[in-house]
Amino acid sequence: MPNANDDNTSALSQVQHRAVSELLRVSPVADDLARRFEDAGFRLALVGGSVRDALLGRLGNDLDFTTDARPEDVLKIVRPWADSVWEVGIAFGTVGCQKDGYQIEVTTYRSEAYDRTSRKPEVSYGDSIEEDLVRRDFTVNAMAVALPHKGFIDPHHGREDLAAKVLRTPGTAQDSFSDDPLRMLRAARFAAQLDFEVAPDVVAAMTEMAGRIEIVSAERVREELNKLLLSEHPRKGLALLVDTGLAAHVLPELPALRLESDEHHRHKDVYDHSLIVLEQAIGLEEDGPDLVLRLAALLHDIGKPKTRRFEKDGRVSFHHHEVVGAKMVKKRMAALKYSNEMVRDVSRLVELHLRFHGYGDGEWTDSAVRRYVRDAGPLLQRLHKLTRSDCTTRNKRKANALSRTYDELERRITLLQEQEELDSIRPDLDGNEIMQVLGVGPGPLIGKAYAHLLELRLENGPMERESAVAALKEWWAAQD
Repeated sequence: MPNANDDNTSALSQVQHRAVSELLRVSPVADDLARRFEDAGFRLALVGGSVRDALLGRLGNDLDFTTDARPEDVLKIVRPWADSVWEVGIAFGTVGCQKDGYQIEVTTYRSEAYDRTSRKPEVSYGDSIEEDLVRRDFTVNAMAVALPHKGFIDPHHGREDLAAKVLRTPGTAQDSFSDDPLRMLRAARFAAQLDFEVAPDVVAAMTEMAGRIEIVSAERVREELNKLLLSEHPRKGLALLVDTGLAAHVLPELPALRLESDEHHRHKDVYDHSLIVLEQAIGLEEDGPDLVLRLAALLHDIGKPKTRRFEKDGRVSFHHHEVVGAKMVKKRMAALKYSNEMVRDVSRLVELHLRFHGYGDGEWTDSAVRRYVRDAGPLLQRLHKLTRSDCTTRNKRKANALSRTYDELERRITLLQEQEELDSIRPDLDGNEIMQVLGVGPGPLIGKAYAHLLELRLENGPMERESAVAALKEWWAAQD
């Protein structure tokens, strides 16, 4: 009967077979670069995520190398060879370049750690690859392939952990997270990206040291959260952040969704509901991962804890939670240094996510459809996906009814778009025409007149020019 050791041996064999084929593919560029380092008296090795991905059979065109050469020596070697070179990361010992379609980073052996008061790592260079590997975050990222001779370096048994799909640290997890607390978020991110389990001692250290994440800059935290959310299994990583207490420091609105309930006031688990909505939104993506949609799906109900009320009839209400939630989204995303555009789009989706339910059982007037499209603007397709994803009821009859109602709304939108160009709704007279009809120059009254005509357009649909002029004059006469 086969045992666990046989299974591990088989898994390792498959891992090594995939790695050979992947390394052969990149050999022309990698070996050429390695020989140039060798001729200059230095060593070069493929390292970290590149080796991990080669072993997983998914090595892309981004190649990471490590070397004993100092950055100034690396520049001397790569400048005559590469198609282009950049020095953005040189302060951290990294030189970037491009060659034959490959994005390459070469980093000097190093170690880095935080002191208790700094948000930036202190970098010091090392003299051996073993010293470099022990400072890396996880054993599956602490492997190297010495080039050009293809010597495999794996002092921390990364291949075994890769085959077992487990995340461990090369040294103690406490030392690793003390060196760089961001690695706690990276554990959650890799769990989500690779669908790996995190070793119990690593989870324990994340829980114990969660507060240390506070010294990491908002920008670095944001980038890890983005990578986690854009992964194939974001729920797995998010749950780990919540369970270890890390989310309380970087995205406190998420664990706050775990609302207390009692036997007298039953309501849906908002936290679990939000994760399901995220997964359902992912299932509706058409052109790859959509960070705006995923953030909106995850955060759409964060206003519920602040708006929860226990009604006299025993029901639980969350009146206006979409408005409160939109404000909370703006505040949190601004704190994480998201772009103004991202903040605007995600908060707008959160604000609009209940709009569909405000129109009853689908008895939409043309005016309501126009306003729905106008308010969603360029976010309309995302709003369609978010609204559909927000149905997590186990009642199939209710779910099917909601789906049919939304199908009808989309049909109505399509019909009106064909008739009225809904995507670019504007008044039947523009600003210049308004000034010409009224015989006045630019000013606040022209803006009010424009808004009035836009309201008429939304309510009644397109008007002939004569009717629009008459409506404008009627409004103007009422201003006296």
